[in-house]
Amino acid sequence: MVLFSLVATHADIDLETVAQLSNGSSEVASSALADSQLVSGAVVLATCNRYEIYGETPHVENLEAARSALVTQISGLSGLNEQLVSRAFSTRTGPEVSRHLFAVSAGLDSAVVGEREIAGQVRRALITAQHEGTASSGLVRLFQAASKTAKDVGAQTALGSRGLSIVSVALDLATDLSENADWSTKKVVVFGTGAYAGATMSLLRDRGCTDVSVYSSSGRAEAFVATRGGTALDAETLPAAVAAADVMIGCSGSDTRVEAEELAKVRALSTQTLIAIDLALTHDFDPAVGELDGVELLTLESVRLAAPQEQAESLAQASTIVSGAADAFEQEREARSVDSAIVALRRHTMNVLDAEMEKVRARHGCTAAAEEVEFALRRMVKQLLHIPTVRARELAANGQQDDYVAALEALYGIQVEQPVAAAPAAECPVDHQPASRQAESA
Repeated sequence: MVLFSLVATHADIDLETVAQLSNGSSEVASSALADSQLVSGAVVLATCNRYEIYGETPHVENLEAARSALVTQISGLSGLNEQLVSRAFSTRTGPEVSRHLFAVSAGLDSAVVGEREIAGQVRRALITAQHEGTASSGLVRLFQAASKTAKDVGAQTALGSRGLSIVSVALDLATDLSENADWSTKKVVVFGTGAYAGATMSLLRDRGCTDVSVYSSSGRAEAFVATRGGTALDAETLPAAVAAADVMIGCSGSDTRVEAEELAKVRALSTQTLIAIDLALTHDFDPAVGELDGVELLTLESVRLAAPQEQAESLAQASTIVSGAADAFEQEREARSVDSAIVALRRHTMNVLDAEMEKVRARHGCTAAAEEVEFALRRMVKQLLHIPTVRARELAANGQQDDYVAALEALYGIQVEQPVAAAPAAECPVDHQPASRQAESA
């Protein structure tokens, strides 16, 4: 089985394109598995500044066709031309797949280097895939190893110890733009009830902000504020709250957004400056609101440009941990790749032994002599298989597993088939949001 990934991130393309690509992202994995036998597993990682699909295919010869199958699915679901989709994604194979995902999970590839939110997003991506039945066993091991690596980076380095995140940097920018830096005096309206909205509520509380209202077009505001505090808004009470707000923060990514013309009418009688922070990949606020008088608009691009760099020493330590974890993962994968060959060799040898024992029993029956012969033969077989088994692991660790399989076929005529293992069930199944609400959880 071969792992590969399609990657589109803030580092390579603009965020608007990332947002367009991710339309329908919640359906990509299941659609690809249903329509193509070349894709045996898929996990989708869609966040506010990246869209990545991790896949598994039976043979290396299938890689290009498997990639094309996913590109076709993404094109159909996003409405974008296939050629544009293909150009937008870079493809990783071999060790680069684990090395990239481990770096992502550890926060090394984030717009805010060292941010810890991404580790949770990686974990939730796997749970979603397991829940939907698209996570192959190889992808489960990959994502579990990525989560462990993120924990090791958090525990063993100072990277991210300042608690920086996309939300915290955005609030810092808002503070700099405010005439009054005291958050305890501000009125804030938050759009959305997903993970970013939860992180926003927590950080606002840490900064002393108590006047926070929450709006959700899906009607989840009441349940959200019940556990996090704040006031729930609906379509009728939202305009008045926005009119009085000092800050409004968008992190829902819903199909509805605040239009510039609408905001201008609502804020017509307001005298204070409104700071609009749009953290949704698909934009909660019309970009034109930044052109309105009395409105300052902050976007994900603003956050990316303003994000501070972590200390070089911590970054180097984290990179070393990621590199070591990726190497260990690849070595384990190589070792696992000969499991089928070892099983085939043992099965072949034991079948020969059983055939010979049938001859012994036919001649001697169930006698002591027959038992002694069987004991001696089985001990001999065990000794004969020891060195071939050890050599299989050694060759696999050096990437020579194909040589081992070819030798079995040449010497014994053994045909080694790679079994398709069922992915383990999710340890913590969760209820997942529909596609229109996926960005709210990003």
